[in-house]
Amino acid sequence: MHFSIKKILDLPFYTEGPVADGDGNFLFTTLTGGFIGKIDKRGTYSVWAEAACPNGQVVLKDGSHLVCDSKEASIKRFDKSGNFIENKVQGICAGSKVYCPNDLITDTAGNIYFTDSVRETGKVFFQSSDGKEIVVAENMDYPNGLVLSGDGKQLFVAESYQNRIMMVPLAAPGIVLGKPEVFARLPAHFSGEITGNLPDGLARDQEGNLWAAHYGMSAVQVLSPEGNFLFSIDTTLPLTSNLCFVQENELTRTILVTGGYGEPGPGAVLMITVYLQSLKC
Repeated sequence: MHFSIKKILDLPFYTEGPVADGDGNFLFTTLTGGFIGKIDKRGTYSVWAEAACPNGQVVLKDGSHLVCDSKEASIKRFDKSGNFIENKVQGICAGSKVYCPNDLITDTAGNIYFTDSVRETGKVFFQSSDGKEIVVAENMDYPNGLVLSGDGKQLFVAESYQNRIMMVPLAAPGIVLGKPEVFARLPAHFSGEITGNLPDGLARDQEGNLWAAHYGMSAVQVLSPEGNFLFSIDTTLPLTSNLCFVQENELTRTILVTGGYGEPGPGAVLMITVYLQSLKC
């Protein structure tokens, strides 16, 4: 399997929350850096918005952004120009205290799923587009990245401190059909240190394969729709935090990857292109 890596930005801060906005711009968060950065289609870098500790983010259909603020226990909404609009969540969701919102996704109806990253008692929350709130999963050991299956009937969650991906079956948006199941266990770091293998951000490609940023492993791990290991990408970032797809076609997958060399920094933003033909040889 062949791939190429292009570093598009070095920063003093560890990076997270990569998104492509559909207009050719890339955005990312900096956690303790306290800002959301933007790289426009000309390659110009700027500070797009500020928050206490911005983490995972998602771009909505109207161009506005939802951003997890891990320090303020909130999910903030910004307009497409980076102006703060409101807190969609602030400290409480579904009657439960929210501690550390980490990552979030939306479904096709605009409903929100987000993780609250706490050791052993972490939760996954759901907030519908009309404001209904549900605890989807609980007692997870630091739930982190998450992604939905194409039909919306399976929610995949990275359980960081168990080094595995969990699958939550859904009967309908936010409605759990059964208990969470282990979808896949990821490779372990040779050191045996638990912080050497923490699955972080997740993404799903057009064929249903699951791509997992593997913090501490300097890697993105790629799994089949059935949870079988396909291949690993050495990102060169020891603390690989997250990824999003920029382009997909029959021959390549191009991903925007965030992370860093330490926390709180330094960090970087990478563009990695994977050449799929090499997988078929």
